[in-house]
Amino acid sequence: MKSERILVIGSKGQIGSVLVDFLRGIYGEQNVIGSDLRDASAADSYYEKLNAADATAMSAIVKKYKITQIYHLAAILSAKGELDPLNTWQINMQTYFNVLEVARENGVSKIFYPSSIAVFGDDVKVEAYQNSYLDPTTVYGISKAAGENWSNYYFKRYGLDIRSIRYPGIISHQSMPGGGTTDYAVDIYHKAVEGKHFECFLKADTTLPMIYMNDALDATVRLMEASAEKIKLRTSYNLAGMSFSPQEVAASIQQLIPDFTISYKPDFRQAIADSWPETIDDQAARLDWGWRPTYNLDSMTAEMIAELSKKNSVLI
Repeated sequence: MKSERILVIGSKGQIGSVLVDFLRGIYGEQNVIGSDLRDASAADSYYEKLNAADATAMSAIVKKYKITQIYHLAAILSAKGELDPLNTWQINMQTYFNVLEVARENGVSKIFYPSSIAVFGDDVKVEAYQNSYLDPTTVYGISKAAGENWSNYYFKRYGLDIRSIRYPGIISHQSMPGGGTTDYAVDIYHKAVEGKHFECFLKADTTLPMIYMNDALDATVRLMEASAEKIKLRTSYNLAGMSFSPQEVAASIQQLIPDFTISYKPDFRQAIADSWPETIDDQAARLDWGWRPTYNLDSMTAEMIAELSKKNSVLI
């Protein structure tokens, strides 16, 4: 068992709720501490209620458990963030500043900072390269781009080992989405398995980069486990899984659920999606620390439907 003591901030969110279990399988249950704004449930072990805007409380948890790594997953996402931009900026930045300072003051050895394809904007029309210009159009993207630069600053000034991935849209059967523009690609599977019609808030041909949760977890831990000399980028690494549009994922579902139906009613999230790239070039991640995706659209669809069907007691 690996000897690390890990604090996951935002452990009840879409990624965090799955990542905690994944990390506990590697490092041991007692060595991975979950934390979030919500109260602990009866099933929660090694969990601390934490408002990440409270640096004193965060520091106390780090000291209590002798934390060596922090995974900072707490943030207000793209679509939800546009409803209250100033508050989103304040929360997303203040919580990360707290992580940086608490880690520096307490000798934490590594930080994981999740960035996003939202850092790209109108300047990148089709494919986003590692060094493409960052021109975010949402406050979520602006905060993530700023966080990347602060990560680089703390690495250069203080030697803090911060590692980051620009996640595409994440698709998971284990957890529900949390207010992002790519949320449709999770909800569509739930509707399909429940035998319901799906109304999509994006246009049929809106192609966006996505990744299956299993691949996202593998990439995250692979990055964090890599030796320091392999980490050449201290802002954030591009990461690609697959790219598809709503009509393509619908067609993939219809191979297994022929009666599934979809219609399209674009809302304010369409403008956000239109500002993002269609595909991601992740050669740097592949070359530096050996990233390779496992899933494509059809293999992901098959697993999503199988797993959600178990939960809904539906036979396909």
